Amino acid sequence: MTNDVLTGRVWRFDHDISTDLLSPGAYAVDPVEVRKQHVLESVNPEFVSAVSPGDVLVVGRNFGCGSSRETAAENLKALGIACVVAESLARIFMRNAIALGLPVVVCPGVHDSFAEGDTIEIDLASGRIVNVDSGVQLQGDSLPREMREILAAGGILAVLKEQAGG
Repeated sequence: MTNDVLTGRVWRFDHDISTDLLSPGAYAVDPVEVRKQHVLESVNPEFVSAVSPGDVLVVGRNFGCGSSRETAAENLKALGIACVVAESLARIFMRNAIALGLPVVVCPGVHDSFAEGDTIEIDLASGRIVNVDSGVQLQGDSLPREMREILAAGGILAVLKEQAGG
């Protein structure tokens, strides 16, 4: 098992961020290297050029709503997003994210407890969320051991390959 504690710079987005905003349909059949260049472009056109590996999305309610595009989570992971912490998540987005190896945590109050650029610490095992800059501590949902093992392996395909003997 890898480290369950993640630390990163916050990118803050509001409520109802759909999979269409995370993976615009106009690029649906393009390779991930093209698709990832259009993540959230209609919400924040500078996001893709300024995001860095290890950054964290802190978002409002209903993140990942809309269609069941697994490319939404895949694009975030390709950009190097370390975790998504949301007030609430669409269930299918959460399943896709974990299956692809992208940590996601539900934490009531997180949206109003962070500003863009703050440093966040996330404990996946306990669900503890800390704003390192302000000292605010929140309690989110912990991720079960099985989910953390899938994340540590890099996604469900890596787990299945390992179980199949390589």
